[in-house]
Amino acid sequence: MKFDFKPIFKALFWIVFFVALAMVLFFAGLAIGYGVLGDGEMMDVFKYETWQHILNYIR
Repeated sequence: MKFDFKPIFKALFWIVFFVALAMVLFFAGLAIGYGVLGDGEMMDVFKYETWQHILNYIR
């Protein structure tokens, strides 16, 4: 008897696909929220200095 790995690979594919899609949408939401709603430069949200400035308000 041979074990069938096809359903396992199919399930793993969909899990990885949805996690990757969620990450892309999260980063797109960060860029749109910071750039459009926050009146900043869209790519500035990915800079270290921006997050350091945000964390300084929290501390």
